[in-house]
Amino acid sequence: MIETVKGGVRLHLFIQPKSSKNEVVGSHNGLLKIKITAPPIDGKANECLIEFLSDVFDIPKRDITIIRGETGRNKTVELSGVTAQVAQEVLGLI
Repeated sequence: MIETVKGGVRLHLFIQPKSSKNEVVGSHNGLLKIKITAPPIDGKANECLIEFLSDVFDIPKRDITIIRGETGRNKTVELSGVTAQVAQEVLGLI
């Protein structure tokens, strides 16, 4: 779910679009499940995910990169300047 990389962390995510609210749900098949309100059309879900993670971690959107899974529900997202411990605390995993 959370992988430490140089300069930050990578989150391995399962995204559920068109939800009633943006929220971190918890573990789902070894991935971190996040619900987002945007539909998976024209990159809106990716934009919403980046906006949500920016708010949750209080970091600029430019520090969030989708590494893998641009068009799928399974995504790998890199957060610059975030430690694994902070990520676990913010996501409620510890």
